[in-house]
Amino acid sequence: MEPTPRLLLLDSASLYFRAFFGVPDRRSPADVPINAVTGFLDMIATLVDREKPTDLVCCWDNDWRPAFRVEAIPSYKTHRLTEGSDVQEESPENLTPQVPIIRDVLAAIGLTRLGVDGYEADDVIGTLVQTHLGRMPVDVVTGDRDLFQLVDDAQDVRVLYTAKGGVREPDIIDQSFLQAKYGVATGAGYADMAALRGDTSDGLPGVPGVGEKTAAQLIARYGDLAGLRAAIDNRDPEIKGARRAKLEAASAYLDVAPRVVNVVRDMQLPADLVTSLPKQIADPERLDELVEEFGIGGSVGRVTKALSIA
Repeated sequence: MEPTPRLLLLDSASLYFRAFFGVPDRRSPADVPINAVTGFLDMIATLVDREKPTDLVCCWDNDWRPAFRVEAIPSYKTHRLTEGSDVQEESPENLTPQVPIIRDVLAAIGLTRLGVDGYEADDVIGTLVQTHLGRMPVDVVTGDRDLFQLVDDAQDVRVLYTAKGGVREPDIIDQSFLQAKYGVATGAGYADMAALRGDTSDGLPGVPGVGEKTAAQLIARYGDLAGLRAAIDNRDPEIKGARRAKLEAASAYLDVAPRVVNVVRDMQLPADLVTSLPKQIADPERLDELVEEFGIGGSVGRVTKALSIA
């Protein structure tokens, strides 16, 4: 009996950052830090074992601060820049050398890793969600609320949100969760609310004086950001006083905010992209070398066992 198709999309940086900070310091025989490597691999093993996906993609930030978003809002992620640089993201010293190891291990096992130049992992995820709508259910694994915009009950798209309980006990984000927690009924409504509210963690200013609750109320009342802006332009009497003044003053910001907040869903993906789980280890010799060099046999073994390719 063929397994039920299901696609698992991993926001890789979100997960290996969590692994780095959540897993105690571990070292290879040559004293290279490996806690993010082993933590990330253990997360994959847990997810594959529990969720039983048929397809999985480790989505990658080829560009963590794309030019089109910076052009729209120059403050986008500026607080994460390394001092003295306008391109380099600040990263813990002991995490940086682990990222190439993660890439090499994924390739040796045969797990698909996908990044696209000029785009963030969020955009890769958004496009993969879009291309799989109606073909199979999709779960997005992330600790980033930005991806709540992809939630769509009718199309079987959920987010497994790891910020609190990790991959072992993630919050399951569906439309009922969005309604109960944020007062918005859809993923698209969450994106519009987020544009109004802003997000200091991304350098997104939002509309001054409009917090999350007010933003959600406005989206609920007017349907979406476009509906709200039309109501402002049409002098809706319900929008008055200080609130009207704030929204009108933020017009230029609201013109560009969706370009930053909304994930790309139509980027060009590689023609030879394979999302299905590997049926065998892609490069056994290289995998053995990595296990020997870095002492990661336990975590690699858990992944290959979960994939039934041990």
